[in-house]
Amino acid sequence: MEHRRNSEELFGYMRGNNSTWLPRRYLVALLSFFGFANIYAMRVNLSVAIVVMAQNRTIILPNGTKTYQPPEFDWGNGVEGVILSSFFYGYILTQVIGGWLACKYGGKNLFGLGVGVTALFTVLTPFLARTSVYLLVIGRVIEGLFEGVTFPAMYGVWSKWSPPEERSRLVAISYSGCYFGTVAALPLCGALAERLGWPSIFYVFGIIGSIWTAVWLIVISETPNGDKYISEAEKEYIEDSLGTAVKVRLNVPWKDILKSFSVWAIVIAHFSENWGFYTLLTELPSYMNDVFEFDFHSAGLLAALPYLAMGIIVQTSGFMADWFRTTGHLTTTQVRKLFTCTGFATRAIFLLAAAHSETPLSIVASLTVAVGFGGLAYGGFSVNHLDIAPQYASVLMGISNTFATLPGILSPMLTSYIVQHKTSLEWQTIFHISAAVYVVGSIIYSLMASGKAQAWAFVGQEQVFFSDNEHSQTSTEDLIAVPSPRETILQRQPNVFDLATHQSIVPMNVID
Repeated sequence: MEHRRNSEELFGYMRGNNSTWLPRRYLVALLSFFGFANIYAMRVNLSVAIVVMAQNRTIILPNGTKTYQPPEFDWGNGVEGVILSSFFYGYILTQVIGGWLACKYGGKNLFGLGVGVTALFTVLTPFLARTSVYLLVIGRVIEGLFEGVTFPAMYGVWSKWSPPEERSRLVAISYSGCYFGTVAALPLCGALAERLGWPSIFYVFGIIGSIWTAVWLIVISETPNGDKYISEAEKEYIEDSLGTAVKVRLNVPWKDILKSFSVWAIVIAHFSENWGFYTLLTELPSYMNDVFEFDFHSAGLLAALPYLAMGIIVQTSGFMADWFRTTGHLTTTQVRKLFTCTGFATRAIFLLAAAHSETPLSIVASLTVAVGFGGLAYGGFSVNHLDIAPQYASVLMGISNTFATLPGILSPMLTSYIVQHKTSLEWQTIFHISAAVYVVGSIIYSLMASGKAQAWAFVGQEQVFFSDNEHSQTSTEDLIAVPSPRETILQRQPNVFDLATHQSIVPMNVID
């Protein structure tokens, strides 16, 4: 069969029967891993730096004398909350437009531009902060605007570089950089702030991001066909797997999407997940400092541990979910609900445990379990877009990620409003709210979510085909019945989708 022929070519390629030691598509995955690591490092660095920027510090002179310095920036908690959330003001605006730009112009340059401009404004952050708090907020908004295009841009890159048989692992390598970037950034930010001063945080990560941008733009090509260094075997394998792209028009069923319970289940789950995630991401270093009086290096290190656990769990949750589906133990709907609700319930329970912990060891253990095992939800709602409407998955992602960005704006502001005196009781309230959000999100998702392809998902396309790929991981019992594997369902527009692999034959060239 064609799949076996392609697999043989792939394994032959991987055994080294080509001129390069690393397949180019895996080089794309590796560099995008570091790209997302840079993105999240530049996103969270202010969470650590702001602790130093706005607090008194004790300086020990060489002769042993202690001197006390007032805070460089006399900001109240309200101002700090606005600064921390300002990034998301820009981020929320470019989710949908980022996907449109990637469709029209390609994702490679857009991804590089997003990281590069973010790196530039990261380097400028000390100057902006010392000039005016308003300039600092504007700078963070601009960073958000350009980071907002990076996720949809990378979807555009993978639509041209990832064969269906390898897409899960390639995307997992790529996006796991977010969490490992957080793990590396938090302790490093603390060490830089303590030894070289808080401005060094922004200089170091900004320069690293700029270097990465140059490497990405020079080394990576928009398509395999445009890559001068790819082997003929790999190029043929990728192009044969993805097929030939042609431009078509696609009518998005906006009314049906907005009226769909299954869509709103994803939106609410995405919102719930990001509420807790962004709360911890932006406030955890401050919590460590306020309640346990850790120095900045210790706060950064301890804050990083939960994200290390999450990076590992996220990597495995997709494989676990697919195993349940392909072995027939659970339907797709059951898998999505099980993983999402288990992840949310685990987070709620251990966030409550963290709220009432009295020792640093117990708080770190609770938060590590809460954040880490919460990664199970990424085998649930985060891929549910592809289950219910594979051809409109990017549209659904844009909608859900727009709502899911709101916690990044609201959570820091709410924290600043509640945490006035930096007491443990005030911080307990923050954890209680996050746990409640997870419980509500879990209940709603369990009642409204579906793993079945929706009837409205077939409107506006001409042909829907099943795949001959015998290793497909689609749960066929959850698909709407069709007359035959190669038979046309609807004939309205020439857009071909493979339901078994959930891949569009023309993913990057669909236009409005």
